[in-house]
Amino acid sequence: MKTEPYALGIDLGGSSVKAVVVTSKGEVLVRRQEDFDAANSMDWAKRISAMVRGFTAEQGKDPIAIGLSAPGLAAEDGRSIANMPGRLAGLVGLDWTKHLQMEKTVPVLNDGHAALLGEVWMGAGKGCQNVIMLTLGTGVGGAAIVDGQLLRGRLGRAGHLGHISLDPEGASDICGTPGSLEAAMGNATIGERSGGRFATTHDLIAAYRAGDAAAKVIWLKAVKALAAGVCSLINVLDPEVVIIGGGIARAGDVLFAPLEEYLAPMEWQPTGTRAKVVPALVGEYAGALGAAYHALCYNNKPQRQGKWRIDLVPFVHKGG
Repeated sequence: MKTEPYALGIDLGGSSVKAVVVTSKGEVLVRRQEDFDAANSMDWAKRISAMVRGFTAEQGKDPIAIGLSAPGLAAEDGRSIANMPGRLAGLVGLDWTKHLQMEKTVPVLNDGHAALLGEVWMGAGKGCQNVIMLTLGTGVGGAAIVDGQLLRGRLGRAGHLGHISLDPEGASDICGTPGSLEAAMGNATIGERSGGRFATTHDLIAAYRAGDAAAKVIWLKAVKALAAGVCSLINVLDPEVVIIGGGIARAGDVLFAPLEEYLAPMEWQPTGTRAKVVPALVGEYAGALGAAYHALCYNNKPQRQGKWRIDLVPFVHKGG
């Protein structure tokens, strides 16, 4: 039986690898997650190699494209991660095309960028040419697509939306930004913001749901900061849709209802038009799907002087 042409999308996280097998028509055939031992040197790289070999054997033919998503800044040539301090030793500078022994380039993408591509391909941003995404978790990640192109910037920093400054007198975050959106909403600062009362944002939300007055003050302050950040980003990038994802976004109406209440009077609304603010739809495999889509686009486009860009056009594979 002849199998459909397929691509592999691989998303490297802090403790596990998520991967998808997806056809060139966008049909997801396989989703798989494997944990790795972070204390075991390069265990994640070995597991990714084994996963690629396993998928190839299962499908009975080589993939037409492989893409990889990882934390950090992607190199200008798109073949490796150029900057990722503090964890996943060995990731920086690792050429994935050589590591996986592939003839076609295995393009590498920042994980936030990849998650947005996954949402635009198959989720809440489908069909959009101007869209931004914020992921609310330990920190606040993000990415942006403007006029159909994923923004990378000169060094690959574009899209680090959680590191916009909301308070110039505030403490510096991990990137040196004073009073950042990440500091105002990220789970990493909840202990400090709550005077040590709450260990996680999920604990804070549970107390808010239960009617705790102090929790209400802390939570709504964070949501108002998020609204101010979203308002600022709307003014800069003029998106059709703002996608909110990550673990904190699973709070649902507890997040989105007050966010809408705060954002409505803040947002500049020329001709009465507003940006839609919606929850992410694809879920935890958004990065893997975005990596696969990136690889399909990359291998279907002429390269310009060693650099790459992504134009969001439908991909159609021709031939076997």
